[in-house]
Amino acid sequence: MRYLSFKGKRAGILLALSFCLAIASCTRKPKSQIDPNIYAKEIEQWHQERWKELNNESGWLTLIGLFWLKEGENKFGSDPDNDIILPKEKVAGHAGTLSLHNGIVRIDATQDGTTVDGKPIKSLDLKSDADEHPTIVRLASVSFQIIKRGDKLGLRVKDSQNPDRVNFKGTEFYPADLKWRLDAQFERYNPPKPMPITNVLGMESSEASPGAVKFEVNGKEYRLDAITEKDEPRLFIIIADTTSGKDSYPAGRYLYVDPPDASGHLIIDFNKAYSPPCAFTKFATCPLPPKQNRLPFAIEAGEKYRPHPG
Repeated sequence: MRYLSFKGKRAGILLALSFCLAIASCTRKPKSQIDPNIYAKEIEQWHQERWKELNNESGWLTLIGLFWLKEGENKFGSDPDNDIILPKEKVAGHAGTLSLHNGIVRIDATQDGTTVDGKPIKSLDLKSDADEHPTIVRLASVSFQIIKRGDKLGLRVKDSQNPDRVNFKGTEFYPADLKWRLDAQFERYNPPKPMPITNVLGMESSEASPGAVKFEVNGKEYRLDAITEKDEPRLFIIIADTTSGKDSYPAGRYLYVDPPDASGHLIIDFNKAYSPPCAFTKFATCPLPPKQNRLPFAIEAGEKYRPHPG
């Protein structure tokens, strides 16, 4: 599962770490030792990085289509008789074929200028986002790749010149509030607990939860089941609260948490909760919060939601 960065998680991690080295509030200091002004600057920097993620040339704002492939041939191009219809001003009327056979997708491109990694291609087996290095095919400003969801394979199409990206005005956030930077304890599941996850399309999957993040709000303990991802040291948490559908995105928000120390202590900072890709495009396949991660109070922290035209 990949949810953090639109260019890749490593870049986002390095940016965060470099900023943390310069700002003391990025440590596990207790609230009483944190300068609110320095902390506010940390959160403002996080807001700026969030903007860069959303507005980069391969981010979620560039999505223009999602097409599920059928077994056999799937013709693509800008003419209406194709199975996959792409922008007319960017793509030839008949630009090629994607052939799906026994879980393998092969492209046979007929449009000149079709490239992968900057090199022209004609025929190639495509790797999906379930692989370590998915294949990205480019046609001018249009690009596409194969995604795998359950037993289905689809084509995710982007255009770096999509008006949704060009006209993007940014997002809104609650003011930074140390109240929502909470000390927490990690309760490890041994073995990891299977956690059913449903996405916005109604597809179900099972993720392995390594444990729960436990914290207190107004003297009462709450817990959130976390997920881990390949090559990502942090814990990933999908949440909803009573701001969902009001000030924040109706389907919930996402949050990353640094791993616990040797004693199991960690910090969960709801000021860094952010909207899922589905808040910005109808072509994403966002996982939804499991029922145990739906909190019965308002988290007035992190990213707010205003309907986006995409």
